[in-house]
Amino acid sequence: MPSAPLDGEPVPADGALPFAAPAGAADRPLAFYLHVPYCASRCGYCDFNTYTAAELRGSGGVLASRDTYAEVVEQEIRLARKVLGDDPRRVSTVFFGGGTPTLLPPADLARMLDAVRAEFGLAADAEVTTEANPDSVGPESLAALREAGFTRVSFGMQSARPHVLAVLERTHTPGRPEACVAEARAAGFRHVSLDLIYGTPGETDADWRASLDAAIGAGPDHVSAYSLIVEDGTRLAGRVRRGELAAPDDDVHADRYLMADEALTAAGFGWYEVSNWALSPDARCRHNELYWTGADWWGAGPGAHSHIGGVRWWNAKHPGRYAQALAEGRSPGAGREILSEEDRRVERVLLELRLADGCPLSLLRPAGLAAARRALADGLLTREAFDAGRAALTLRGRLLADALTRDLVD
Repeated sequence: MPSAPLDGEPVPADGALPFAAPAGAADRPLAFYLHVPYCASRCGYCDFNTYTAAELRGSGGVLASRDTYAEVVEQEIRLARKVLGDDPRRVSTVFFGGGTPTLLPPADLARMLDAVRAEFGLAADAEVTTEANPDSVGPESLAALREAGFTRVSFGMQSARPHVLAVLERTHTPGRPEACVAEARAAGFRHVSLDLIYGTPGETDADWRASLDAAIGAGPDHVSAYSLIVEDGTRLAGRVRRGELAAPDDDVHADRYLMADEALTAAGFGWYEVSNWALSPDARCRHNELYWTGADWWGAGPGAHSHIGGVRWWNAKHPGRYAQALAEGRSPGAGREILSEEDRRVERVLLELRLADGCPLSLLRPAGLAAARRALADGLLTREAFDAGRAALTLRGRLLADALTRDLVD
């Protein structure tokens, strides 16, 4: 989801939104993101807002405990109902992310989902997704999640090669993600996704090809492939800084992306966002599509971000501080901003350009439109979409999407 600045204006204690925020809400879908900040261990490349048991010990006490987390999130869901008042919308999508949501018992995840269902109701065709580490689920837990109403599961596979998994500090063994896909299918999940990472130090073209083959062969209907980013402050960044590992190479990343697109396309997958491929339109992650198209969502949990009607806010990051605010009857919001029309225009270009459908040329200012014409001439945008009034990326354009976006928002 789009990131928010670290500062911003205070969030009122009752979480109330500016009067104009719900305007036009009936025309926008409503989604929920439920953040579960717990991990069994921290991967060396991860800079997400997650915590191991050791990191939380003595820094939040019972308030930061996994044992009571579902109850705490329920409190924020009830707060959301109060803040949104008589908003009649049923929830279109619910996404459990982390962290590792499936470290919690299925009953706890079901309890949080039931709270959304009780306070807002779910659309008849609601998509309900959970992320899962391959070593955090099994046939029984997957069956329990499906029974609770989950419709989609996304497994963090990352690689099929043991030495690549070791550099990433992933704890599952090669072959386990593929087994998870089979177990999810047996539990009744129609939609199953695998996440891959390319460009890890020490990974070869053959390693990446093996990972793609393994992922496709497992039978998911959705695959995400992300280039490795070395984030400041992570263990991986320290190893690169000390020269223990080579820094990721942009040319290698580009080659690996082309390999992924070729393999996935040959297997029947179609790209619908720069890093995401699906076997059919109904296999796409509808929750992420709502982020990319500016819908409304409420993010519950430590550090979660929300967006309602042009108002964006973010929660206290530490689980203890988050829970303390709710225990005291206060919003856990740490700050918020009200997006201007220009802010929203820029975000639409940033996000929609990454989609296969592209963004409307009408969003571009004169300098951005001139940049779009140059990009068309350079083969970065498709002629068909441009003639229809949209800027849509070619395969080469996808490789240069970040730089092109900066030109188009001018």
